[in-house]
Amino acid sequence: MHSKDKEEHNIEQSKVVDKPMASQSSRPRSNAFPSKALPLRRLRADSGSMLAQDALSNLSEAEINSIIPPHPIYKIVMTGGPCGGKTTCLERLKYKFVLVEVTHEVYYLHSHLLLIIIIICDTAKQYKTKTPSPEAFTLMVSNGMPFSYLGAVTGMPTIVQDTVMDIQIGLEDGFERLLRARGKPGVLLCDRGLMDGAAYMSPEEWDTLIKKRDVDSVSELREGRYNAVYHMVTAAEGAEQYYTLENNAVRTETPELARTLDHQTRKAWVGHPNLKIFDNSTSFEMKLQRVVEELSRLVGLPHSLEKVSTKFLVRGGEPDLDRFPEDVDYQIFEVEKAYVHNEGRKKQTNVTQDYSFIRKRSMINKIGEEYGSVYGFASVQKTSDGQTIETKRIITKREYNSLFNSRDMGRHVVIQKRISFIWKMQSFNVHVYKKPVDDVCIMHAQKSGGDEVEIPPFLDVDRRITDLEEDEKYGSYQISLKK
Repeated sequence: MHSKDKEEHNIEQSKVVDKPMASQSSRPRSNAFPSKALPLRRLRADSGSMLAQDALSNLSEAEINSIIPPHPIYKIVMTGGPCGGKTTCLERLKYKFVLVEVTHEVYYLHSHLLLIIIIICDTAKQYKTKTPSPEAFTLMVSNGMPFSYLGAVTGMPTIVQDTVMDIQIGLEDGFERLLRARGKPGVLLCDRGLMDGAAYMSPEEWDTLIKKRDVDSVSELREGRYNAVYHMVTAAEGAEQYYTLENNAVRTETPELARTLDHQTRKAWVGHPNLKIFDNSTSFEMKLQRVVEELSRLVGLPHSLEKVSTKFLVRGGEPDLDRFPEDVDYQIFEVEKAYVHNEGRKKQTNVTQDYSFIRKRSMINKIGEEYGSVYGFASVQKTSDGQTIETKRIITKREYNSLFNSRDMGRHVVIQKRISFIWKMQSFNVHVYKKPVDDVCIMHAQKSGGDEVEIPPFLDVDRRITDLEEDEKYGSYQISLKK
């Protein structure tokens, strides 16, 4: 990192620290996207690490937990096309978490039409189901909004989607705060997320909506809110004989429309670094099990996924985007990664590597301009039996700047260009190193289970990285080390 870059980080940090906290009542709703207001609603603080000691002394344990959660909270979107199996999968996940005797609290949040179900899993293997709240759209209709309102005047569908998003954000943020406040590991499962709205609007309508909501970048609605996105492909794509309208009273989509909506939904989530697509290449039972296994791996529970590398070495450095087919949508990002010290963390006996890093992920538009960033913190432990245990959480810009200024100076700051895209029901992320090296390009395939990866022909892939030593050689942790 150049001295100028470090100076900008320090300047930004001083601006944040010196800025007085705004009260909730002083922030007009029309000028603030609700997700940005969440840290302020959490007791008027963007980061617990920055709270003064006298402020902490006036807070209850639950209030402190809601600002500084002592355990990770995972927020996961379940999405996909009609008749993809989301409802059945949520039930399967509920009983999976009940049976494994974990202390995770699992909140199920249905937010396409916003049915809320709360499931609490405790060490006694008991759970409670709260009375479902009304779906958001149903709630509006039951309070007097007829369907005819959708075509009442020009722009009504956008107003309806804006209202649905308001309700959805309020529910997600409220349940997340409850999970954080209790001070235990938690999982918030959302049946659809904020980006799903883009599948039901034209690109122009969607752009207009997010601009009116003062959203700087769709990253705020995507990786800035959710740890993972699990897309369950509609049965109309690859399992047509099982596509039916009989098990859902509100489902009216033809198989053709179901496939279109499924494609549009996948397209809406391109760019999330942990987008998993569960297609119909296996039986439905195996499809459900693949989701269970992926979620178990994400939250650190035992799983039976094969230890198969999904990293590939790409020849020739940065890929030529002109070679990408017209029907392949992609997103471009710049990633800044800095390693931080693991002070005070107890090392397990079977752990061979233990490190943490922070990451700034900025979207890049088609003409190379940066427009919006999200921030994350990750802890990684590698064990002697080849396991990699990685825990991630979303952090604020203030936390990022604070940790960046106290980073491990024995390592370079790593800069990468990343290209995210979907091809043949597979999610890919290409990492092009810019600093401290500029001759390494790695393709990561987000595959489920032990499925074989089909290589995109428009990328010049050399080989799969299977050797552990080679995997470490091309990893950021090794590349960042100052020689």
